[in-house]
Amino acid sequence: MTIKKTNKAAMIVLILGLSTIILPLYLTIVIAFKQPSEMTNSISGILSLPKAWSLNNFREAMEITDFWRSLSNSLLITVATVALSIAVHSLMGYALGRNKAGSKFYSFVYLFIVSGMFVPFAILMMPLAKQTAELGLANWFGVILLYVVFYMPMNVLLYSGYLVNIPMALEEAAKVDGASTWRTYWKIIFPIMKPMHATVAVLTALAVWNDVMTPLVIMAGSGQNTLPLAQLNFQSQFGTNYNLAFASYLLSLIPILIFYVVCQKQILNGVVNGAVK
Repeated sequence: MTIKKTNKAAMIVLILGLSTIILPLYLTIVIAFKQPSEMTNSISGILSLPKAWSLNNFREAMEITDFWRSLSNSLLITVATVALSIAVHSLMGYALGRNKAGSKFYSFVYLFIVSGMFVPFAILMMPLAKQTAELGLANWFGVILLYVVFYMPMNVLLYSGYLVNIPMALEEAAKVDGASTWRTYWKIIFPIMKPMHATVAVLTALAVWNDVMTPLVIMAGSGQNTLPLAQLNFQSQFGTNYNLAFASYLLSLIPILIFYVVCQKQILNGVVNGAVK
């Protein structure tokens, strides 16, 4: 009886949780295909299906947001950030993870880097905007550098935690064969951390792709838009064009959704193993 009650409670919680995802997604899709004339103040008017399914909202949204240019900017920033994060953060995680236990210096550096997770962006926003402007980094290159720094604490924590699952015997055997530390890392350790690479890639890509504040603050006035930044075109002083906005949201969702589906098999294994202390 207890097991059955537990299963029923789990099903209820699962259904409630699923509804919080399905309902917003349904509204997004329905409103994206509707014409403004079909939008009414009643609940039935909002929830009802479109009278005619048309792609006009998507075409207009692509024109307003300069979709292909904004998409290329988002892809450039996201791909570059993910690639640099995997290369730099994995190396830092390896150096700190293998040495922090026996060295106060490495332990301090590790704690100092990880403590960066507790620094809110709002505190750094104005100083960073001024510094990047003075250094000539108020562009997509500056945004990439900032992202690599912002996501360093979490990624270093994940990589150093994942190293607990990799036995030291592999590195000791490589040293016996004459391999240097650098060669041992790139030829043995780096390939073994593939599940964590996928996890870091997905988590970093999701955060970068959906971020609005950093490009807004750093690239303001540069004429360069990312896809999230381009969504602000639908908001005005007097209201928001929800039909076009929701159509644009769906267009922005597709690339990162495809990336997530491709990498999802590696995510759970990487997160669980990376959380081991």
